[in-house]
Amino acid sequence: LVSVIVVTVCTVLVVLDIGISLLTIDIVSLIVSIAVGSILLKTTIAIRGMQKHALAVVDAVEKGDLGSARNHLSMIVKRDTKNLDKNHILSGVLESVSENTVDGITGPLFYYAIFGLPGAFVYRAINTVDSMIGYKTTLFKNVGWFGAKCDTVLNYAPSRLTGLVMILGALILGYNWKESLYIMRRDSRKLESSNAGFPMAALAGALGTRLEKMDYYTIGNGSIEFTKSHITSAVTLMKVSSILFCGIVTIPIIVTLSFLGWWIHA
Repeated sequence: LVSVIVVTVCTVLVVLDIGISLLTIDIVSLIVSIAVGSILLKTTIAIRGMQKHALAVVDAVEKGDLGSARNHLSMIVKRDTKNLDKNHILSGVLESVSENTVDGITGPLFYYAIFGLPGAFVYRAINTVDSMIGYKTTLFKNVGWFGAKCDTVLNYAPSRLTGLVMILGALILGYNWKESLYIMRRDSRKLESSNAGFPMAALAGALGTRLEKMDYYTIGNGSIEFTKSHITSAVTLMKVSSILFCGIVTIPIIVTLSFLGWWIHA
């Protein structure tokens, strides 16, 4: 439902902002434009998929099947999951939810607002290349660096904006928004990635917990003991943040660029 709301609202605005007047357009053409645009844009948005993967890990953990949980987690994180304990498995899920909020939702919406559907598709293509071969390993270091660099540049603005929107989402949901702001300011640069730390730290602070990738980083002040409620709360924050991002960032950019004439030519 959230993805449908986000995509439909943005697509309706695009239909309006490329210069089509609701007073003169053929109603059939309008409906077709909105439907096609919504379907195409939705292919770049990954809300339901992230929720499905996250809950699959949680369900396996609750059943005591850590092997299955590690296997499910390996589908959404880059790290080696073979020896992770329960809490580090669930920490990985929370980290992935925060990163996916940018990679699979707000990032595409940001570039959609500026460049339309081509912008969203190019962003997702680069993000996919980075997730597949953007590793500093012997196998990929000579071919994956370009995708990784492009992904870093493209995510600079969306990641920071998403962190701020998550803080607002935490306020709306009654989570700890003050801690979310504090942890984002303090811990957002602890990761090797210059972007991923912003939504991750905002999420850790909002939930009052601590996220940890062993031997690499620790984010947040809370305990690294998780329950299913942490995961469901994170998914809820992801959804609310997506709607807020659409309303606070995507729509204003589209409207502003429309007044400037950009969308007529984009």
